[in-house]
Amino acid sequence: MLTGRPGRTPGALQPGVPQVNPSPAHDRCALVAAHPGHELRIHGWLERARPTVFLLTDGSGSTRESRVESTRRVLRDAGATEGAVFGRFSDRRFYEAVRSRDFGVFVELADELAASLVALQIDVVAADAREDYNPAHDVCRAVADAAIAIAEHVANRAIRSLDFLLVGRPDDCSNGAGVRLRLDDAALARKLAAARGYPEMAAEVDAALGRFGEEAFRIECLRPVTNGDMAASRVGAPFYEQYGERQVASGLYADVIRARDHIDPLVAALRDHAWERTRCGA
Repeated sequence: MLTGRPGRTPGALQPGVPQVNPSPAHDRCALVAAHPGHELRIHGWLERARPTVFLLTDGSGSTRESRVESTRRVLRDAGATEGAVFGRFSDRRFYEAVRSRDFGVFVELADELAASLVALQIDVVAADAREDYNPAHDVCRAVADAAIAIAEHVANRAIRSLDFLLVGRPDDCSNGAGVRLRLDDAALARKLAAARGYPEMAAEVDAALGRFGEEAFRIECLRPVTNGDMAASRVGAPFYEQYGERQVASGLYADVIRARDHIDPLVAALRDHAWERTRCGA
């Protein structure tokens, strides 16, 4: 999604501008996203890589209206395909599982995703970045990390792991770029048209374009993933805790998803599961 904080013909590359390690045309790629609409952030890569796309939720949010059909249109126009996991959970069910520490739901999801990566012989996986903004984004990253580790072990080969920002500047490659694309005018126009033609995200798209400007979305950065300690690298309370506290105070939420109580133990459970699968040969 072209989100800002309150989250066919292949896209051509700009002549004369170096591209950093773009995915070879023969690579089999996958995109793993927490919500429908995230694909808009890397629409140029979507057209180029034509990945198999896995969506953990239906993006229904508080409205309970699924966004899956809008993403299907985007994928169809870009030449991408649906994965076996596609809008599996409502947002409400997903967050309930996080709050109740129902880690088994996410362990099973990682195993299912890993099986798909192996069956499809995926070479490259792009997934949501950890930004301490929305807990679903961070959980998605952790599920993808576990699935990639398991799939690498089962298939006995490396899978390239990338992430992309959903809240930060779309053209910010300061932390390194595994893939850096600069879209030409036609590819940028298709990207903006796809975003503006996504009705459920109109407000978020307008906010992001107002915050960053159209030109910032010409650049797409997919960064190589390093699996550091999420808790150790966190500075201050995540935005989702602050937002949740306001929602509880207004009577909209019953409780708050906390990094220490919910997200960090869930990430640890996924890492432990991946370790058991890969180190013990289970």
